[in-house]
Amino acid sequence: MTTAGGAGDGVVVGSAAGRWVLLATVLGAGIAFLDSTVVNVALPAIGADLGAEVSGLQWVINGYLTTLSALILLGGSLGDRYGRRRAFQIGVLWFALASLMCAASATMPMLIAARMLQGVGGALLTPGSLAIIKASFAPADRARAIGVWAGLTGIAAAVGPFIGGLLVDAGSWRWIFLINAPLAVAVMIVLARAVPESADPDAAPRLDIAGSALAGLGLGGVTYALIEAGARGSIGPPVIGAGVVGLASLAGFVLVERRSRHPMLPLGLFSSRQFTGANLVTAMVYAARGAAFFLLVVYLQQALGYSALMAGSATLPVTMLMLALSARSGDLAQRIGPRLQLAAGPVVIAGGLALMVHIAPGASYATAVLPAVAMVGLGLSLTVAPLTATALAAAEDRHVGVASGVNNAVARAAQLVAVAVIPGAVGLTGSALTEPAVFAAGFRSAMLITAALATAGGALGWLTIRNPVP
Repeated sequence: MTTAGGAGDGVVVGSAAGRWVLLATVLGAGIAFLDSTVVNVALPAIGADLGAEVSGLQWVINGYLTTLSALILLGGSLGDRYGRRRAFQIGVLWFALASLMCAASATMPMLIAARMLQGVGGALLTPGSLAIIKASFAPADRARAIGVWAGLTGIAAAVGPFIGGLLVDAGSWRWIFLINAPLAVAVMIVLARAVPESADPDAAPRLDIAGSALAGLGLGGVTYALIEAGARGSIGPPVIGAGVVGLASLAGFVLVERRSRHPMLPLGLFSSRQFTGANLVTAMVYAARGAAFFLLVVYLQQALGYSALMAGSATLPVTMLMLALSARSGDLAQRIGPRLQLAAGPVVIAGGLALMVHIAPGASYATAVLPAVAMVGLGLSLTVAPLTATALAAAEDRHVGVASGVNNAVARAAQLVAVAVIPGAVGLTGSALTEPAVFAAGFRSAMLITAALATAGGALGWLTIRNPVP
């Protein structure tokens, strides 16, 4: 069955059809969300095996985020034009094949290149999952469906460090990429059998190739400049050149989107204060989250002597809290409006990040690590579902794929910039991974920066988000 916006009036969460749609979208997006965090706990092992310094490990994360952020808008547009299920299927398959290339990498350049290819697959499957949900579910059930999706994919992200630690300790870092293949097979089977196709009959007849190229060049150039400036400790001609090219390309992207008859990013979306506000909150929260968890699981291993499994297990409270609370958080936001949660949730996250300052060599898990990660988990549970639902609800149904792509692009680009900037800003460069005292001092400063970012997100939520008028 193929429809413009969904199947008739749409399915409901409690129905068999609704459960199958959720299973497919959660499993598919969960592969990408799992991979985004499972890699973090393996970074010390990857660095030791392939001889990487801090900048190399930053690129393992940011190579993926660069292509994901640059192409995710195009991915949403492709789904709207050619079919959301079809684009999702291609994304899942591409991601799985790139994961096998990651597992086979023998050098850092090979691994970074394979991670960039993973980002291409992620750019198709990540916005596609939310677009399928909004197109498939009845309007009254969409917020709850998104809440379930956010909770379960959030759990995939949160359980990633535990799974990564288990696989690294039991075998090799390469296994963290091999696990994606069987998951992808399961997703493809469910998609083919249980998920209806949907598309936008009014989608643009041409793809915005120029915009995609400029976005990729812009993000790549800026990211290279930021990482290399920190790694070199100076700003030389290569850094300046990359930065200039990156900024010029991003400016060109805005001009192209403004003048194009068929832009992949309709700038009119940002005329909605609600949409703009939700994406500003997204940027602050995901920048804080991305940098904090990039550093935390590495810090626990390098400075506190945790094994990979112990470091991964340390973040399990986030998993349990999101499992218990995310769907309820989505329901609450639908009843009372999202404003309070999008103001309070990021502040709670900030409190947990500030507590991480007390995680020091010799500190116990129960008194230092557990309270901090539990508070971050509570804040994420309050924030993620209503934040996603608010961003999508602010856009017209025909722009659902693009709106989902924008929100995801903002989240990933914010993480990309935070991971590129914050380590260098606090002195975590070169061989700092192997110097526990240097790492500890830099980690404390980084957590204060991420706490400030999350607090800014809460302030933006209060100032820019409005509850729907009954």
